[in-house]
Order: sequence, then structure tokens, then C-alpha cells
Amino acid sequence: MAVRVPVSPTMLTWALQRSGMPTSSARYEQFSKWAAGDGQPTFKQLEGFAHATHTPLGYLFLPEPPEEPVPIPDFRTLGNNAISAPSPDLLDTIYEAQRRQDWFRSYAADQGHEPFSFVGSATIDDSPAIVADEIRRMLDFGLDRRARFSSWEEALRQLIDSVEQLGVLVMVSGIVGSNTHRILDPSEFRGFALTDPLSSLVFVNGADTKSAQIFTLIHELAHIWLGETALSDAQMANQTQNDHELWANNVAAEVLVPSSSIRIDYRQNSDFGELQRLARLYKVSTLVVLKRIFDSGFLTWDDYRARYQTELERLQEIIASRKGSGGGDYYNTQPLRISQSFARAVIVDALEGRTLYRDAFSLLGAAKRSTFEGMANKLGVA
Repeated sequence: MAVRVPVSPTMLTWALQRSGMPTSSARYEQFSKWAAGDGQPTFKQLEGFAHATHTPLGYLFLPEPPEEPVPIPDFRTLGNNAISAPSPDLLDTIYEAQRRQDWFRSYAADQGHEPFSFVGSATIDDSPAIVADEIRRMLDFGLDRRARFSSWEEALRQLIDSVEQLGVLVMVSGIVGSNTHRILDPSEFRGFALTDPLSSLVFVNGADTKSAQIFTLIHELAHIWLGETALSDAQMANQTQNDHELWANNVAAEVLVPSSSIRIDYRQNSDFGELQRLARLYKVSTLVVLKRIFDSGFLTWDDYRARYQTELERLQEIIASRKGSGGGDYYNTQPLRISQSFARAVIVDALEGRTLYRDAFSLLGAAKRSTFEGMANKLGVA
């Protein structure tokens, strides 16, 4: 007879709730029975439970649930209150990004890279318009250039390349690691910045719309200009919030939709058609357009909030309809998930014998040598 493990139902309940596993899951019924004290799992079954709920196995033997604070400063708010209880998906994403940043920091130091002057070059007392002008110029992401992009996706890809040319690693992913069953929730977080003079990193939630990802990327870049690491939600319709978030929002909005331009381009008709026209013109989300219309004094606060909420719900429906869609070609998507600059650095370092292939595979999310070689060929560093 298989030996049962006397694990606390309290810990099983905590892990099950923490995972957010849907009650419709095929395994939920059995897991919930154990959590209710109806029987106990074998050790192998407990391992399966830990894997399915994304819980470290050792946690399940603790006397009570552990504290799991977000490992970086958390600027997200809900009605001016900090959001608690981060999901396993968010925690695992931050930990993996930190691991890659740590490797790249050592790599950059070994390569003799100089600290980047823009990191920490601004404060929230600086004019968002002036900082935005500097960022727009350094990225070469002005309106003339954007007018040549055929889509938001092309604009995003070009923006990612421009940010990485500055020396900032950009990771855009809608899943945890390479697990297509663990989809990141944009309502929990849209992005975060891990700031460092040698290895600053921006992570953008790729499960969000392309136009929203563009705003998030610039928003997180603004945090790097402030020299701060931050988890943020880039919300634009809260009347009061963290001063640093508000400043980063204003910088991002001014980078993408300069106030001098929107006053000329806006036809003073904030219906859906006009929002779409301006969104296509600036290659931003309709939410950013609404914010800039409000910032320019064309909408009252109450009208802005009402229109913002309506448009937000429409975009959330679009995001929900995309869940479960395919991830595309691996060799196109994986370098974007982990940063193209990072991937090239790891591959070259492994090929030149400074990083073990085993470690390189882990850092790249590559399961085998053929995957490593395929990525090297795709990035032109084979």
C-alpha cells in the first residue's frame, strides 16, 4: 500500500487558492478533497499537486502559509491601496527576470561596459515634457518615424529595438517562462523595471494589446530614467496615485502623444471613430488618446473616467478573446520573451567557452542543443 503524506489541509487549501486554479480543472476535484481533509496524497501525488499549483514542494510542509511579498518595490494600486497576494505567475516572472539580469550584469562588467548616463538622470521634480523630449529623441521615436509604421506591432518591434540599442534589456512575454498554459494577467500587472547602471531591464506583459504594450514599455523606461526598480500597472484613470507612477505616466503619454500635437490633431469629437483615428495616427492605445484629450482640457474628469471605463472594458474583451491562441514560431517569439540582446550575449558567451552550455540552455529557456543552435542561427550569431 502506498504511504500517505500527513500534509496539513491548511497548506493544501492555501496552495490551491494561491494558484488560481479554475474549479473546472480536471484535477481540482481531487485536490479540493485533500484540501478539505478528505484523504491524503502519496508523496508522488503531492509532487504532482505542487507542480500543478506552482508551489515549491517544501512550502507544503510548513506549519502555516509563508509571507510572499513582491520582491521589488510595488507601485500598483487599487483605489489608492497597495495590491497584496501576488500570484505565482507574477512571482516566478520577476524571479526569472532577476536571474537573467544578474547574469547580464556580470557579463557587462566582464566586457568592460560603462554605466549608462541616463539611468537615474531624472527626478519627479523634472518636467515630464522635457524628459519626454529627451527620451523621444534618444529613441528616434518621433511622429514622422511612426507615420511610416503600418501597424502597432511594427511600431512595437521597432521601439523594442530602439530601447535595446540604448542598452536596456526588453523582455515581452504573455506567459511564464515557456509554459503556454500559464498566461500572465494584464489586470494584475502590465510591466516592471529592474534598474541597474549596467543591466537595466524592462519586462512588458505580452498578454496585453500591442498598443498598450507600447505605452507600458515607455512607462517602465521612465522609471529607469528615475533610477528606480518598480512593479507598476500604468493606470491612467486614477485621480490620485503614487507620485512616481503619475510622473512616469505623464512622461510616457508625452513621449507618445505630445500635447502640442494632440491640440492640433484632435477634432474635438471623442467618439469611437475619432479615438481610433488618433490611435492609428500615433500608434498608441485608445486609452492613451483619451488621456491626452483629457490632459489638453477637452474633457471633464467625470466624462473622461466614464469614457475610459467603457473603452477599457472593450479592450479587456479583446484580450480575453485572444487567450489560448497560438504563440507563433518559437525562434521568433523566444528571443523577444527573454530580450534579443540578452539571448545574443548568452549564446556568444557559451560559444566562446565562458558560460557552460548547461547554464546557457537554462538562461535561454532552451531544452536542448538543437534549440540553442536554432536560436543562434535566427539571431545571426551561430
